[in-house]
Amino acid sequence: MEAIQDYRRSLARSRWALTHADRPDTFQLCGSTWDLLPGVFAPVYSPTTGFSLRLLGLDDPRPGSRSGSLLEIGCGTGVIAVAGALAGHDRVVAVDINEAAVRNAELNAERHGVADRVRAVHSDLFDALPPGERFDTIFWHSNYVLAPADYQYASMHERGYVDPGYAAHRRFLAQAPQRLAPGGTVLLHFSARGELDTLRRIAAECGRALRPVRRAVFQEGAHAIEHLLVEVTTAAPPHPTGG
Repeated sequence: MEAIQDYRRSLARSRWALTHADRPDTFQLCGSTWDLLPGVFAPVYSPTTGFSLRLLGLDDPRPGSRSGSLLEIGCGTGVIAVAGALAGHDRVVAVDINEAAVRNAELNAERHGVADRVRAVHSDLFDALPPGERFDTIFWHSNYVLAPADYQYASMHERGYVDPGYAAHRRFLAQAPQRLAPGGTVLLHFSARGELDTLRRIAAECGRALRPVRRAVFQEGAHAIEHLLVEVTTAAPPHPTGG
């Protein structure tokens, strides 16, 4: 297993970020101040939230540059959801399985003046959303490091770092396109820390196709890691064979 893909390394990073003695209650990102609650994925210790902003073109959100509705899966501190609202998304839903993250997203929506457009929901992926609710854009900065299928999380915080057996990815790939409004887009932030070939196989099993729409190499400590913004679509049915 390559060092950058070793789930044990990611779990160690999770423990360190969760228990760091100097863990702050606010942090700076893209020139703004953000609240950080205990137990929530901390962008101050991991640069990948900033990478998501750059891949999405939201690192400098210009009012009016976006429109329609946005669903962010695994919102953490709510940075992406808030940036989307600041850029013009008029209905933003930020969901997380971690209740502390839901409250954190609410705090940051209030801090940045978009609480009227951002709704935070405690949900395991799409489970707690109304069945008929649809979105123009669905985005997930996934926990792309693959852990063994039988791994049991030691804390809620670890869920932001690894996905045992890619079970959450399988559910996302199967369910996300069903939540789109007509003409909508499903986007997934993935990286070379994950196993793209495995993800492609799972996508095919779910009847989905993956199309990288943006790639960038970012420095993470001693490693230069490729990150991808991937569009998830419904795969075209195979052509019938004639006889």
